[in-house]
Amino acid sequence: MTATTAPSTVSRAEYCVVACAEAWRGDGEVLASPMGTVPSIAARLARLTFAPDLLLTDGEALLTGDVPAVGARSAVTEGWLPYRRHLTMVMGGRRHVMMGASQIDRFGNQNISCVGDWRRPTRQLLGVRGAPVNTLNNPVSYWIPRHSPRVFVERVDMICGVGYDSAAAAGPSATRFHELRRVVSDLGVFDFATPDHAMRVVSLHPGVTPDELHEATGFPLQVPLATPRTRTPSPHELHLIRAVVDPSGLREREVRTR
Repeated sequence: MTATTAPSTVSRAEYCVVACAEAWRGDGEVLASPMGTVPSIAARLARLTFAPDLLLTDGEALLTGDVPAVGARSAVTEGWLPYRRHLTMVMGGRRHVMMGASQIDRFGNQNISCVGDWRRPTRQLLGVRGAPVNTLNNPVSYWIPRHSPRVFVERVDMICGVGYDSAAAAGPSATRFHELRRVVSDLGVFDFATPDHAMRVVSLHPGVTPDELHEATGFPLQVPLATPRTRTPSPHELHLIRAVVDPSGLREREVRTR
């Protein structure tokens, strides 16, 4: 991502969409599994632009041959994808999922199960679900619409999605196919391309300051002096986002103005 001056007409949500879309760049013919409104818009945008081989589903059991707007039914069915075949793709690494996180720490451990001691939690959440299998078998990215110290924590209360330190502790069976690609929040883009696989800043969205990022993160996060800005969507991408993929403006409901 390159530094750029942001036009005032581009919203924060639209920067988040292109940042999420970039996570699928270069993936080829893999199944995109976006969870959340912005990732769903982003996967469609990627398919319509730089990732034409990306596989999309109707959210149930069909591969779509077209790219419908978010919330609309597909007009073209490309194939059948029952749950057993979906799991085969997961186990074979032919999927790139973008999940959410109630908590995430510096090494990418993710929690979507509970807050507090799991034996007596203060809050019960979604549950572990398929997060361990996702993170150990196929590329995983995360979308977090509200960057805060309650989400970006020093240590997650329960490990659901496996982070780099946890995978290393478990050994080769856990690290063989383990890859956390990107973390995108409403403040910036992050990855784990450091010697110890600790989270680092890739770019900040226009208007976000390093101080704002530090205040919203519950662990030390080094910000380079010349931090790139998340790339601005092109006029063509903006047209696709606004007129084709998300004409109802659902993206603006998920990314609130701070």
